[in-house]
Amino acid sequence: MKKIAQSIKAFSLAFMALAFCMSFGASTFAAPAINEYDIPTAGSVPHGVALGPDGNMWFTEFSANKIGVMALNGTVLNEYTIPTSNSQPNSITAGPDGNMWFTEYGANRIAKITPTGTITEYPITGGSNPHVITTGPDGNLWFTHIGGNNIGRITTSGVITLFPVTTTGSEPYGITAGPDGNMWFTEHDGANIGKITMSGAVSEYPLLGSPTRHPYDIVAGSDGSLWFAGEGGRISKITTAGVVTEYPSPSGSSSDPHGITLGPDGNVWFTERNANKIGMITPDGTITEYPIPTAGSAPFIIAKGPNNTIWFSESGANKIGVISGIVANVVTPASSSPVPQAPQTGFGPVQESSFKLPVLLAAVGSLLIAAGLAFRKLAQ
Repeated sequence: MKKIAQSIKAFSLAFMALAFCMSFGASTFAAPAINEYDIPTAGSVPHGVALGPDGNMWFTEFSANKIGVMALNGTVLNEYTIPTSNSQPNSITAGPDGNMWFTEYGANRIAKITPTGTITEYPITGGSNPHVITTGPDGNLWFTHIGGNNIGRITTSGVITLFPVTTTGSEPYGITAGPDGNMWFTEHDGANIGKITMSGAVSEYPLLGSPTRHPYDIVAGSDGSLWFAGEGGRISKITTAGVVTEYPSPSGSSSDPHGITLGPDGNVWFTERNANKIGMITPDGTITEYPIPTAGSAPFIIAKGPNNTIWFSESGANKIGVISGIVANVVTPASSSPVPQAPQTGFGPVQESSFKLPVLLAAVGSLLIAAGLAFRKLAQ
C-alpha cells in the first residue's frame, strides 16, 4: 500500500506540474489581441496613423478635415481642424523637428502640426494629390505626388523640391527610407518599384507580370529588403539589387493588402482591406492573419506603436485599431570585438519564444517520463 500511495503521489505531482507548464505555454504563445477605439467625429474616414514624439498616436481624418490625437488607452485627446477646407489629410509621419507632418491630398499641400496643435501649410506648385510622406536619412521629409507624377522633398523650413518619375502616369504611391541610404517608392499605375537618391536620381524596377501589378505602401524589412503590399492579394519584397519575390495572401487575390509596416518582432505587418484582417509575414514568407472584430472595417494604414504594439486605421468603421501582445525581438548585446556577419538569408532575429519553446517541450517530456515510471511502480 505504501508503494501505491507513493506512486499515486508521484503521478499527481507530475500532472500538476504538467498542467502548470501547459498554462505557462498558453500564456507565452497566446495570439496577439486586437482592440478598437471609436473616433468622436462621425464619418471621419481615418487614413494615416503614426506614433508622435509625445508618445501618443496621431491620425488623419480624411473626410472630417482634421488631425486627431489618441492616447494609448484609446482616449481621443484632441481633434484639430485644418485651416484649408476639404484638404483631405491622408498620410502622417513624425518629422525630425519634433512635429508631425502630413499630406493634404485634396489641397495639394504639405503641412505640419506641432504637439500643441498649431498647423502650418505649404502649397505645392504644379501637379496635385500628395499622398504618402515619411522622413528621409537626410533629415528632410519625402513624399509621393500622384497627380504630378513626382517624388517630392520638403525641408523642415518648408522648401519644396519636386523630382519627376521617369515613367509617365506612374502614380507614385508609397515611399520609405531604404537600407541603402536611398528612398524607395511604389508606382501604382506604372507597376514599378522606384528608387531615388538624395540628389534626385531615379531608377525603376519593373514588377513581375507588369503591367497587371499595382503596388501600394512600402516599408524596409528586417532582412534588408523592401516589402510592399499590392493588388491581386500579394505581399512582395524587392532587394536593393532589384530582385522581386511575391507571396500570395491566404485570403486570396481579392484580399487587397494595402498598408504595411515593420513590427517590433522583426516581421512585416499589413492590412487587408477586403478580407477585414491584419496580416503578418515573416522574412521567409510565412503569413499569419488576424481577423478584425468589426465587420467591414476596411483596415487602411498601419504603423508601429510603443510597447510592442501595431496600430491601424479602420476607414470603413471610423475606428483606430491596435494589436497588442506581440513578442519583440531579443537583442543580443554586441561583443567587445564585433565579428563581420554574413548577409541575412531570409530569417529574422531570434524571438523570445524561440528560447521558451524548447524549454517547455523538455519539461513536458520529463514529466511524461516521470508519470510513466509512476505507473510502472504501481503495476509492480
